Order: sequence, then structure tokens, then C-alpha cells
Amino acid sequence: MDKAGKEEIVVDLKSRLTKVTSIVLADFRGITVQAVTRARDDFRAAGCNYQVIKNTLIEHAIKGTKVEPMAKLLKGPTALIWTDEDPSAPAKVATKWAKESEKFVIKGGFVDGQVLDKAGVESLASMPGKDELRATLLATFLSGPQKFLQTIMAAQQNFVYLLDAHQRKSSEGSAA
Repeated sequence: MDKAGKEEIVVDLKSRLTKVTSIVLADFRGITVQAVTRARDDFRAAGCNYQVIKNTLIEHAIKGTKVEPMAKLLKGPTALIWTDEDPSAPAKVATKWAKESEKFVIKGGFVDGQVLDKAGVESLASMPGKDELRATLLATFLSGPQKFLQTIMAAQQNFVYLLDAHQRKSSEGSAA
């Protein structure tokens, strides 16, 4: 690859990494082409980018950016997996692939200004995703009005139950 092509890759990668929410770095040595293709499909489905780039080009691209501290993880063949959406998505898919294939090894990652080791990526993968957090937040918002409505309706329901019990008692007394 000529110098102009490398510079274009560096500029493109640098612009992409300025918007990134999280990154996972993995070693993919020994994985078959079919497995890598399936992994790429899984990452794309989760809204992630998966790219294999020379470490020197990555180092040039991250120089002067917020993700520069992760340069220490750039040793050996590196797959760069990132997203600008759900921060836990790359970690979840990468952890799944690391469990399925012993040759897919997580080196570490980067999220919210912090460099993560393999254990940090695995703990990020166990965190709820954006959609799960939205569902939890919605349930929290709805629980207050529901409980309030239940409290307001409790008196009327209890009165109806009392009338029903009184009616049953009176009908049992007239039957005997």
C-alpha cells in the first residue's frame, strides 16, 4: 500500500474514532475465514464496526485523540471493534465470540476515557444495553402512576367487596 493510501486510512479512522463510545481490541489469529465472516456479521447486527488494521496505522490515527491511552494494547494482530451507539454492544459480541472460539482472544478495550483489560471488557459485556436501560427507565416511570391509581381505587374496590360479602351473607341467611 502506498503512502497516500495509508494516510487516507489514518484520516478516515481518526474521524471515526472521534465519535466512538467504546472499543474492543481482539486477537484473531488462527480463526477461519468463515468464522471471521460470521463474527463480522454479528458485530454489524449489533451496530458495531469490525476492522483489521495495522497497529502502526492505528497508533497514528489515535495520536492526539481521547482513545490514545489504548495504544499500549496494540501488540500482535489486532481486530478493532467499535461503536458510536451502545457502549456495551462490542463487548457483548466479543465476549460471546471469545467463549465460542478459544482463538478469538480479547486484548482489552476503551470506554468513557478508560482503558479496559480483558476482565473490564467482560464486566462491560454484563452491563445492560441501551434498550434494556430504556425499558427499565420506562418501567420506573410507569410504576409511580400505577401505584397511585391502585391506591385511589383501593377504597372503591374494598367497598364493592364489602357489599358483595354482605349480599352473600344475607342470601345465605334467607336460604336457611
